[in-house]
Amino acid sequence: MAFIVVRIRGIPDVRYDIRETLKRLRLNKKFHATIVPDTPTYRGMLFKAKDYIAYGPADKETVKEMLLKRGRLIGNKPLTEEYIKNTLSMDVDQLAEKLAGGELKLTDLKNVKPVFRLHPPRGGFKRSIKKLVQAGGELGYREDISSLILRML
Repeated sequence: MAFIVVRIRGIPDVRYDIRETLKRLRLNKKFHATIVPDTPTYRGMLFKAKDYIAYGPADKETVKEMLLKRGRLIGNKPLTEEYIKNTLSMDVDQLAEKLAGGELKLTDLKNVKPVFRLHPPRGGFKRSIKKLVQAGGELGYREDISSLILRML
C-alpha cells in the first residue's frame, strides 16, 4: 500500500523540524503532491507534518490520472504512455498498480520527477485548511483523498 500526499498550507512560519520533514517528502511548495510507500518511517513523517498536508491511501485510478495529466520528465516534458512503455517496459495501468501497491517508488523511475505540481482545487476547499479532518477541516489523514486530487488535476 502507498499514500498520496499533498501539501495544502504554504511556507511562512513553519517550524524548522516540520520544514525539514516536508523537504524530505519533496513537498517544497503549496499544492505539490507525491506518492510514498506505507512504511513506519514515512508514517512518522506524515504524522509530524499532518498540520500542513493531506494524505490518504493511493488507488490505481487516481495514480494513473496523476501520471498522465501531471507527470513530468526531467526537462519539464510531459510523461507519456509511449515513454512508459518504451523505457519501463510496462503499460500505464501496471505502473499505476505498482505505485499504488507500494511495490515501486517514484524515485526508482529513471528521468521521472518524483513530484506532481497540482492546481488549487476546482470549487475551492470545502472546509478550513487550518484544521484536521477530524475537527472539520481539510488536513491530515483522509480516506477520500482521491476526490481532492481529481479536483486538483
